[in-house]
Amino acid sequence: MKILIASDHRGDESGRALARRLAEQGHETEIVGPASESVRDYPEPAHAVGAKLSKGEAQLGVLICGTGIGMSIAANKVDGVRAAVVHDEITAQLARSHNDANVLCLSADLLGQRLIEKIVDAAIATPFAGGRHARRLRKIEAIEQGRDPSGVQDE
Repeated sequence: MKILIASDHRGDESGRALARRLAEQGHETEIVGPASESVRDYPEPAHAVGAKLSKGEAQLGVLICGTGIGMSIAANKVDGVRAAVVHDEITAQLARSHNDANVLCLSADLLGQRLIEKIVDAAIATPFAGGRHARRLRKIEAIEQGRDPSGVQDE
């Protein structure tokens, strides 16, 4: 699996350690760096990862900032991105199985490195469940297209 990793200044060390570990596991990883070393605000890396994912350049993105919240808000502005703030293995599994989340947003300040690694492992191992959840994703896509999601029905 190809995994994009990006961070702001608070998540840089965690992101680099995660990239090394995932590469050792056989995943293709790419650290998406900031446009400028002097600018390390979370919207830039969130947009960079989201843009690459929306073009199909990877299967999963991992964004790390102080809380994960800012990254999630910014990444979810990119069409086709389903970014979720996750705090443990259970929320990672649910984000993937129920929401087909393609971006994990993690807290460098609140999670230790080992828990970050376990969260990402859980997300990688969890497939999208489909079924009623697929209808819900179609409703999210309708919102992205400026349509009322209440008109989306089962196919």
